[in-house]
Amino acid sequence: MYKPKGPDYQDVEGLKIPKAFSPECLRDSLRYKPKADDVFIVTFPKCGTTWTQHIVINILKRGLPPESFEEFQKLSPFMELTGPGVVETMPRPGAIKTHLPFDLQPYSLQAKYIYITRNPFDCCVSLFHHSRTLPIYQYSDGAFEDFFEIFINGQTEFGDYFDHLLSWYEHRKDPNVLFLVYEKMKADTRTDVLNIAKFLDQEYEDMLVKDVQMMENILLQTSVEYMKKSTNKHFGSFFGSVHSDEDIDNKNIPEGLKHILNYMKTINFKPQSELNFVRKGIVGDWKNHFTPEQTERLRRKCIQKFEGTKIPEFWPDIFK
Repeated sequence: MYKPKGPDYQDVEGLKIPKAFSPECLRDSLRYKPKADDVFIVTFPKCGTTWTQHIVINILKRGLPPESFEEFQKLSPFMELTGPGVVETMPRPGAIKTHLPFDLQPYSLQAKYIYITRNPFDCCVSLFHHSRTLPIYQYSDGAFEDFFEIFINGQTEFGDYFDHLLSWYEHRKDPNVLFLVYEKMKADTRTDVLNIAKFLDQEYEDMLVKDVQMMENILLQTSVEYMKKSTNKHFGSFFGSVHSDEDIDNKNIPEGLKHILNYMKTINFKPQSELNFVRKGIVGDWKNHFTPEQTERLRRKCIQKFEGTKIPEFWPDIFK
């Protein structure tokens, strides 16, 4: 029986996560008890997570972008990767990144949740390239036809795309949830930056309405062109480098990141000073990858999974 080759995953607590991640950090994250001032940025992987993190950080820092990977990680830690210890010491206000479906997400009515979804076709392509690019996945020679099978069958990291989206779609109108659609954010970024600002606190929306230049700075500093230069360089300095034992022993590096650095020592990879973590950030790149047969199969899957919902209205060009 044909078995498609996938990225280097492991199964922990019923979830697939990259083999480079610490199982204990995931387990500890699932047990985290949210604080009243916690803000979570939640997505299925490659649905606008990093973009939204930068928007939120720029708003919270009143127009100033993160200056390094270390600062970005401190202000918006990826909880399943680093473990919740970093969240406990996170400078506040900050924002916690997670990729968890609603039923596994640490949840509190007092905390706030920004959820971003993206059409499954572009999500599949973006996650494929992400997995090929980052050395931790050991998938540089991965083929799209293999990855497509893994995606459509719900065997990617953090579970099934459709189940993930549906679990949060049910809560899209909850007062502590801001539900966003990547494609709408791309079409009118200014409006959703203001929506995010207002959701964080009315004072942030007032700030951006009054300070036109700050708003323009944030739109520039969170644009794909800007992030390709800054974010790719910042992420490449960590995920694309060979780190010394001294680096790994640094007390300022969270345990989850140390786990990744130790894992990277066990694999052979060519160091890269810059990684295409932010690759294209466009809508419709899937058309350059999907065969007609793959397109039809994923459309049928969408129709089946989204039946009884208005989710297809998010992407009318795909489902017309």
